Amino acid sequence: MEPIVELKSVTKVIRGRTIIDDISFVVNKGEVFGFLGPNGAGKTTTIRMMVGLMGITSGDITIAGASIKKHFTEAVGHVGAIVENPEMYKFMSGYDNLVHFSRMTNGVEKEKINEVVELVGLTERIHDKVKTYSLGMRQRLGLAQCLLHDPEVLILDEPTNGLDPAGIREIRDYLRLLAREKNMAVIVSSHLLSEMEMMCDRIGIIQNGRLVDVQLVEEFIHGADSVYEFEVVPSDTATSVLQNQGRRVTTSRKGITVQLKREEVPAAVKELIAADVQIFGIREATKTLEDRFLEVTSEKGDVRS
Repeated sequence: MEPIVELKSVTKVIRGRTIIDDISFVVNKGEVFGFLGPNGAGKTTTIRMMVGLMGITSGDITIAGASIKKHFTEAVGHVGAIVENPEMYKFMSGYDNLVHFSRMTNGVEKEKINEVVELVGLTERIHDKVKTYSLGMRQRLGLAQCLLHDPEVLILDEPTNGLDPAGIREIRDYLRLLAREKNMAVIVSSHLLSEMEMMCDRIGIIQNGRLVDVQLVEEFIHGADSVYEFEVVPSDTATSVLQNQGRRVTTSRKGITVQLKREEVPAAVKELIAADVQIFGIREATKTLEDRFLEVTSEKGDVRS
């Protein structure tokens, strides 16, 4: 993997209060990186610093090797971004908005505008005035604007906000396509954890302005231990047997759930059979990103008010 965005001990202090506290992480080309955190944790503040909308108190952010603090124009030239809601000229058509923005970058031809319009699914409405667009359509137009200059880094704050389920899926699939085929680094902040799970390769979790963890999505969700559901009779005997072995056991609709490593399952089965417990089925209970996110953020304490 080739790093293209790097945050180095970034800290942000506002009126004596530390909002972002010494966070560091790297985003690579060709990956979709999810930036997660509870409301007020510092996601948008970090993104605003990454695109130069907010100053950095200490530390630095580099994009394609250029420092946001020292070489701002060069650094942001590699970036396309939507921070919070995309702002457009509502009295103009979507197409005229794109033409206007294209004049800010050399080399954007009419063919490129038509290409991004088709990619974001606005072909039928692109010549309508933006004031007639729904929020989801404005999100699509904002994404088209970001892509006009073929950025190496795409930074999106809540990109699926206002989209219907079909639109969310289209944007998700398109962002994956950009990362895979154009080798683009895509950084996404969202509160829709189920979408992030399907979209992202890695995630970084921020809590109280501090970076809690950065992991591959699969490794973060499953971790070292998994949860298995045992369909057993009698369940109280099974619970006692496994708890006596120091295992974490809870009741479930069909029996009990036990936190185990995969290689520990056969030993647990032997213990239950030895105790004359009848086993009718065993299945791995699948955790979601939402489950693990809530576990991690609750372990780290309440969010900053």
